[in-house]
Amino acid sequence: MSRNRILLIVMGAVLLVASTGWALGSRLRSPADEAARRTPPKASLVTAAVERRKLVSSVAVSGTLEYGSPLPITLAGVVGGVTGGAAELQRATRAPRVGTIREGGVLMEVNGRPVYALRGTVPMHRTITPGTKGDDVRQLQRALRRLGFGGPKSGVFDPATVAAMTRLYAKDGYEAQQPTLADKQAYDTLRKAVQTAKETQATEQQALDQGRDVLPLKVKLDNAKADAKAAERALKQAEAQRLTPEDEGKLAAADSAVRTAEENLVEARQALDQARNQPTPAPSATPSATPDTRLLEMKVANAQAELDAAHESYDRIMEEASQARDKRLVDLRKAVRDARDVLVTAQQALRQARRLSPTRLKVADAAKDVDAAKAMLAEFARTYGTSIPPGEIVFLPKLPARVQKTKVKAGQAVEDDVATVTSSSFMVTGAVDPTEAGLLRAGMEVDIELDSGKTYPATLTAVGEKAKVPGEKAGENGAQPVLITPKSMKGLKGLAGGTVTAKVTVGATDAAVLVVPVAAVITAADGKARVQVEYAPDRTRQVEVRTGLTADGAVAVSGDLKEGDRVVISGV
Repeated sequence: MSRNRILLIVMGAVLLVASTGWALGSRLRSPADEAARRTPPKASLVTAAVERRKLVSSVAVSGTLEYGSPLPITLAGVVGGVTGGAAELQRATRAPRVGTIREGGVLMEVNGRPVYALRGTVPMHRTITPGTKGDDVRQLQRALRRLGFGGPKSGVFDPATVAAMTRLYAKDGYEAQQPTLADKQAYDTLRKAVQTAKETQATEQQALDQGRDVLPLKVKLDNAKADAKAAERALKQAEAQRLTPEDEGKLAAADSAVRTAEENLVEARQALDQARNQPTPAPSATPSATPDTRLLEMKVANAQAELDAAHESYDRIMEEASQARDKRLVDLRKAVRDARDVLVTAQQALRQARRLSPTRLKVADAAKDVDAAKAMLAEFARTYGTSIPPGEIVFLPKLPARVQKTKVKAGQAVEDDVATVTSSSFMVTGAVDPTEAGLLRAGMEVDIELDSGKTYPATLTAVGEKAKVPGEKAGENGAQPVLITPKSMKGLKGLAGGTVTAKVTVGATDAAVLVVPVAAVITAADGKARVQVEYAPDRTRQVEVRTGLTADGAVAVSGDLKEGDRVVISGV
């Protein structure tokens, strides 16, 4: 055997022994090694990265997409008139039809009479008759004006409103409700009762006026009236006339005397002045040549005295005429008073005689009968004429509307609801837990999500009682109803009646913010919020933060943090 062969065999044996020892050594452990192997590894920190993103908090609502504002319609009363003192059996002669109903449209027919749909919030609750006043009448007038039939807006069902309502009925081939045969007969009976009472009163009054016991007194009364009128005329004439013809003649003569005296005075003064103004004569002239002014001065004095006397005479005549007029007026006024006293006395005597007359009582009773008959006729006439029965108008808050369900068929009696109308737009109805309902407010933004993944914008319209749909039962476990209105019907028209999911945005950050898991935020004994930031393997530091919006297990924070930092969410 060669030495190389022997060397190879020896090396193989050595390797076999070594490998066998290694294998046995790796499988054999001491009790201490085995105990150490069974001890759990040292705990390490669980962390999450700080993110920067926009945070949105929402409440999910599972609801049904359907036409909004369902409203059951019940007629407010009878349709048509009344026959025989009782309402006729109300039977539908044309049932409501599913589809759109517009303002001024005929919803249905009852006993061949129309039931109109008009826009308004005040419900129809009474028969509107001539003279009726109120908010319901004003609402009716606004509807008639919107429809182009004119009329006032006074709130009174007057002839102009009746004419406008008549035109509404005529456009659809109907006639506005006229008085029934019974009403016409009653009106005619009351009218005849007034006429009969008036005739009776006239007969009794004539008998009283023609009675012999009061005829002389009636003549005295007529004479007293004539005397009083004559005295009043004489007084008016005297008050209008300041002077009598005799006084006017005396004054004219006195005035003429005054003018004559004035003229004489002027002439005397002129002569005196002329004499005084002559040249002074020469010394050689004889004394007889100097004019004698004394005579002229005497004439002036006499002329002045005559003028003064004429004035005194004129004034005396005027004073006497005034005194005579005053005395005449006093006498005439006394005559008027005396004539009026006689007239009053005659009137009292005639009234007393009539009051004591047996016919007087009949006249008084007849007058009372006339007043009573007139009052009854006026009361009946106040509501007599064209009217609107309470069942012939249905006021709806919004029009056009959609008749969604009909609850009466042609030929059936009209007793309860006749139909259910909705708006022409969609709504989503659903319910949320009471705790979530406290987060919701009308006006919040909503996303409607379909199974296809498409979303449609909407608005939260109401929560709680305001969102309750008429006729629906209350939610289980206190669930609060929610009403959501899509912003557009585009893409939704074929989905009516289907189930959708709506997410109501209850809060959102304006922009991207730093976000950490809610579990990473701890509140220390001092009440401040902190997070633990890992700055080295299993080495942390506390950072004080301010928290913001919470959504989907995350919370917005601000503080000494940056995007990518690792915050501890659990550890030793």
